[in-house]
Amino acid sequence: MNDHMKSVKMTVFGRVQGVGFRWSTIRLAQSLAISGWVKNQIDGSVEVVATGSESDLNKFISQIKKSPTPYAKINHVDINYITNFDYKGFDVKY
Repeated sequence: MNDHMKSVKMTVFGRVQGVGFRWSTIRLAQSLAISGWVKNQIDGSVEVVATGSESDLNKFISQIKKSPTPYAKINHVDINYITNFDYKGFDVKY
């Protein structure tokens, strides 16, 4: 079983602001026991920083690529694995 912790920073491009993307991302993260945050960027993209078990994080990334809400349209997702961090819960950052 491969469930050591991993952390990732993603930038999601497309129609991802004003369509419930952040709220849906929070709900998805909570369902998978992922911690971190989601934040709108000035350029219209959304930043997602997440940490969790490798298997849950892979599921989370897969769903983000497909869009956690039917109202968004994902054009591209930049994914960078980062140093693990300790964070509790999943929030919106402003």
